[in-house]
Amino acid sequence: MGTWKHTAGEWYSDEADKGIQTSVDARFFGISAPLDKPYTSSKDKDLVIQYSVKHEQDLDCGGAYIKLLPGGKSFQPAAFGGESPYAVMFGPDICGSSNKKTHVILHSNQKDENLLINKQVMCESDSVTHLYTLVVRPDNTFEVFVDNKSVRSGNLADEFDFLEPKEIKDPDAQKPEDWVDKAKIADPEDKKPEGYDDIPQELPDPDAVKPDDWDDEDDGEWEAPMIDNPEYKGPWKPKMIENPDYKGPWVHPMVPNPDYKDDDEMFMVCKDTCTHVGFELWQVKTGTLFDDIIVTDSLEEAQAFAQETFFKKKDGEKEMYDKIQAERQPEMPDMVSGETLSY
Repeated sequence: MGTWKHTAGEWYSDEADKGIQTSVDARFFGISAPLDKPYTSSKDKDLVIQYSVKHEQDLDCGGAYIKLLPGGKSFQPAAFGGESPYAVMFGPDICGSSNKKTHVILHSNQKDENLLINKQVMCESDSVTHLYTLVVRPDNTFEVFVDNKSVRSGNLADEFDFLEPKEIKDPDAQKPEDWVDKAKIADPEDKKPEGYDDIPQELPDPDAVKPDDWDDEDDGEWEAPMIDNPEYKGPWKPKMIENPDYKGPWVHPMVPNPDYKDDDEMFMVCKDTCTHVGFELWQVKTGTLFDDIIVTDSLEEAQAFAQETFFKKKDGEKEMYDKIQAERQPEMPDMVSGETLSY
């Protein structure tokens, strides 16, 4: 879906080092490719997904996440889209200045659902290339790296809804009708002072003086402007005292959840084998470039691959980017000296 360009982009370290870039604004984009070797989750190996992202546009709303896909020989690239099943969805998503995050969505075999991480994971939103790495381990932990720096790690059971809660509120328990949960009550001995309601909220300003040019015949009878009455204290309310019958908040008793079932295979997102990777995105402004994709069972291998790709070109790309941005700065005349300065 959409139009993809094979390019190094506008700024790069090596023009021959090309990725794939979205083009033509306000479009859905979809593209996929088979893995060189299928990946099947097992208790003796990690799952590592890593790739690089560069937003050359001023991205205001759009995704840049990768999907790890099952399907094998029955996978149909032409039909790949938002409804296609996936094992992992991972990567940055930006929409507006306040919604900038890295999606981590994993498939639960026990629930047959795709589960979004419950906590926020940061992402980068500038215009140079960044490296995103996800590790899912057979001890049911995970870790997210951005530019090879760990930004989120934890237990799958703690940060995803793989498991139902161990306890639930007792469905047969109800708060007793005579339960008193009001901490304070009106003092029955406190009485409203006599004449309290006769105190006006406003009164005529005693310092106001009728203007000399006021004509009662033309202007009507003069009345002093009203001001707040310092004696007025608002509607009367009795003072509150501690409630002698107060029992505290009622706490709903908990019972074991009959639907709770442990799952020691939460990490097995590719239990049925993953065979493809793909991008399935919506972007308002296009220009996101993807490169350096690796799916492996070794973080060390992924980090070594990053040294050969992302880190090898990182500094040269930033140098070219800074040069281009400097050249794009408008020149403005110095109003004091008459010289032309760049800002």
